[in-house]
Amino acid sequence: MQAVAVCRQAKLEDVEPLFLLIDNYARQGIMLPRSRAVLQRQIDNFVVAEMDGMIVGCGSLCKLGEELVEIRSLGIAEGHKGKGLGSMLVDQLVQEAKQRGLPKVMALTYEVSFFLKNGFSVVQKEIFPEKVWTDCVNCAKQHACDEIAVLKILD
Repeated sequence: MQAVAVCRQAKLEDVEPLFLLIDNYARQGIMLPRSRAVLQRQIDNFVVAEMDGMIVGCGSLCKLGEELVEIRSLGIAEGHKGKGLGSMLVDQLVQEAKQRGLPKVMALTYEVSFFLKNGFSVVQKEIFPEKVWTDCVNCAKQHACDEIAVLKILD
């Protein structure tokens, strides 16, 4: 029987599996690292996908302005990709943005087709000065960024 995944708000006891999942992506250079201390402070911004009591995916929201929120730290554990977990997490995060009254959701990604499938459009990074000044100034790739910006306008 196939295990059913649930998407839920992250809790403090999820910090270690979140750290390990994000760290795996960070070591590959495809996600910014997050320390355990940062994860503890920002735990309320995270949602997780859980199967059989194990964290198999995560994502978070980061408010960048009065009308803009970013999906970040979106990842799925090896062996669990291609099962719809990423879309489930994005749906949860988009619903959270709507509840917060934020009309625009953006992300920087290498997985453009995934975001297009989830209702996002490709846009120029430069339209997000909030992102550039919040995170990009601290990124090693700031002058040679190869990520693609995507945006979803919520109704």
